Amino acid sequence: MTAMSSKTEQINLYGVKCPLNWAKAKVRLEDLNRGDILEVLIDDPKGRRDIPRAAEAEGYAIAHIDEVSGGWCIAIEK
Repeated sequence: MTAMSSKTEQINLYGVKCPLNWAKAKVRLEDLNRGDILEVLIDDPKGRRDIPRAAEAEGYAIAHIDEVSGGWCIAIEK
């Protein structure tokens, strides 16, 4: 991999309710470079609906959303 390659980070927000989970994810996204992916692990059904909307409204792209044990993994590309 080159220094220019994108990276993937993960943040576990199980137990964190909306909108605080998006606020925490947003702070983490601000530290990433363009093209990097942040995988947000959540167990709040409201967040499953609201985080992708909020991310796209702020210019981020949703790479994918997967069901995982006990919740969801929302991959947000900066």
